[in-house]
Amino acid sequence: MNRIEQYTRLEQLPNVGKATAGDLRLLGIATPSELIGRDPYELHHRLCEITGQRHDPCMIDVFIAAVRYMEGAESTPWWHYTAERKRHLRALEDAAAGTRRVNTTLAGLPEKPAPLRAP
Repeated sequence: MNRIEQYTRLEQLPNVGKATAGDLRLLGIATPSELIGRDPYELHHRLCEITGQRHDPCMIDVFIAAVRYMEGAESTPWWHYTAERKRHLRALEDAAAGTRRVNTTLAGLPEKPAPLRAP
């Protein structure tokens, strides 16, 4: 039996509990098979838009775990994807900054450091 046949309810998936299943249903995803081919980052973005609040970025990790599992990956704890998510978002931020990037190590610092004061 393949995963599409085996898993008919979202709550059956690893890393997906009642709250996450509810979030996925808000996004129009009713069955695990509907996760296949979905973009976890877009799911998170849409969830924030639909609910009108910023959801914890760790939800992206949960979405990655669920999507990848339904696409055939091994069951992996959601936090396994945290470093990947951070790298991905950092790359997007860097790309968006483009030529606007400044030397952040010196930006905003005074030309001369303030003198040390005795306690």
